[in-house]
Amino acid sequence: AKEAIIEVERYDPMNSITQLCVFKIAVMEGNPHRALQAITTLKTLTSERLNNRDLLESEKSPTLFLNLATQFALQYRQRIVAERGLEYLSQVSEDIKETLAALKCLFHLIIPEVCHMPESENKMKQMDRLLIYLNTALLRFAQPFVEEPSILNFRICEADWFRKTAWNLALQSGKHPLRMKEFFMISYKLSLFCPSDQNLLISQKTCLLISAAVDLDQGRRAATTYEQAMLLNQSFEKINKCKHICSLLKQEGNSSHRKCRALLLLYEFEIKSKMHDPSLGSFLQSMWKIPDLERTTLERIAVLAMDKPAHYPTVAQEALKRLLVIHKSKNPMDTLNYSLCTHNLIDLSLLYGVSSTVDCPINEIWCHFRDALRVIAHTDGYPEREILWLMIKSWDIGILMYNWNNFEASEEWASMTLNFLDHLGSLKIHYETQVNLVFIELMEAIIKKKKYGSSEMPQRLEALIALPEDPNLVPSTMMSDHNPQ
Repeated sequence: AKEAIIEVERYDPMNSITQLCVFKIAVMEGNPHRALQAITTLKTLTSERLNNRDLLESEKSPTLFLNLATQFALQYRQRIVAERGLEYLSQVSEDIKETLAALKCLFHLIIPEVCHMPESENKMKQMDRLLIYLNTALLRFAQPFVEEPSILNFRICEADWFRKTAWNLALQSGKHPLRMKEFFMISYKLSLFCPSDQNLLISQKTCLLISAAVDLDQGRRAATTYEQAMLLNQSFEKINKCKHICSLLKQEGNSSHRKCRALLLLYEFEIKSKMHDPSLGSFLQSMWKIPDLERTTLERIAVLAMDKPAHYPTVAQEALKRLLVIHKSKNPMDTLNYSLCTHNLIDLSLLYGVSSTVDCPINEIWCHFRDALRVIAHTDGYPEREILWLMIKSWDIGILMYNWNNFEASEEWASMTLNFLDHLGSLKIHYETQVNLVFIELMEAIIKKKKYGSSEMPQRLEALIALPEDPNLVPSTMMSDHNPQ
């Protein structure tokens, strides 16, 4: 038979039957290289046949020989050759059922092996192949279907199978976010060919939410402004679709929309703030009206508001103020988190809100110190390092007020320093004498300045600003601002 087919091939090499015989002999001999050559020729002949409309109308199945060759390879367990044949079928066949059957067979062959592969370059190549097959399936589903119940039902069942397959592959790609996003987005797009119900909506919501998160993360690390804008816009489009799905779930009485509302809020805020979106103002107005913003959401907003290229200190301050309200309402109060929130709010307020000509910000800062002192006096567990930090900051502000000739405020802030000193524990012994001495000298300097207009500040008043070099102590961050000229 082999000798005969060699002779036939010499006279009629581009005959499908001839190439099928060559292919079968190569498979039976275990010659994959020759079999791949023959099946590639069969693919070319099939493509030519499909392009010849006159010939196409006279044949029942233009892919018959390619199909037979693929089945023969599967029968003889020639996997590499069979996979090539299935790929060719999915590429050239105009029969939607045949195409999807070939693709499903490819998934059944490849996925079990991929699932047991360690993370490697070879596994990544196989996952990329599966991604290509899913995109091929998606393109076929997007083509017009005959409006018959049996055909439409077939389309729904097949779309659901490929949707779930893409979902499972996305879950297996957790270590590769970009590939995971691709699988999730294909799963979402395939779900659009399925009847909508609550489970499907939840699946769509998850696909979009994760994909938006990946785009946002890539946007944060973008090398150029153009790339960042492109990625952030992609993320925003997915967020809007996800918000629509959440509204549908809410209408159906499903509570799962609540869990992703906070995430969507944070994602949208981050995108708008990083892109300096003109609609950020109206977005913030609606956001602040939400009555039950969670602690973690407010914490994240405070961080994102100052995450470059965003720069919205007033937004961060508002988030921290609302966070303080939540901390105060807890019983018992979480003094550690309260102290950290107070620290951040005061730091931010001092950095962007202190002015010699505006009283309002400094009065507000005073209220934060006073509230912190009240909490320290009436609760246990306030971190001593934070009390020390508050003591030093209040002294720094007192010196600042002195330099601005606001002597009354300077006395009040210095007195606040003594109040914090009283609540120090083991650190009190290191500061008590020093603080009392500089307090007395500050009072004397204020009297002299009021009486004689002297602009000279005693050197000892800087003593509390220049702290001992102890790594366990909290340094003053306002030293350079307060040193007298």
